[in-house]
Amino acid sequence: MAGSYRLLVREGPRVARSRFGSLAEALDALDAHLTQLGESPQREAIDLHVRRFEAIAQVVARAELSGPQRLLPRVRAGVDVRGDGSAEAWTGRAAKTVVVQEDGESPVAALRRVLAIG
Repeated sequence: MAGSYRLLVREGPRVARSRFGSLAEALDALDAHLTQLGESPQREAIDLHVRRFEAIAQVVARAELSGPQRLLPRVRAGVDVRGDGSAEAWTGRAAKTVVVQEDGESPVAALRRVLAIG
């Protein structure tokens, strides 16, 4: 599908790929995936004796959205789900920029606002 948006969801070893004709459809699917991921059990801290990784520092799932161009997509954004159940929206590829959520705003709503999708 030329000019499509791609959604890649990674949760542990599982990877799900989807394509959508519009950014709004891709964001709706991202929201549905996050709802499903939010039902996952929370993680415990990992203690390696040298360093301790708290649950909030662990990314247990990542949803990445890109498109519509294939080689240099105009949109590169996503949401990281942390081990404590919190979620954080971001934009960019190599240098990710965290999207600051306004009061009562979900990570997907914050992405819609930043990407100018109503």
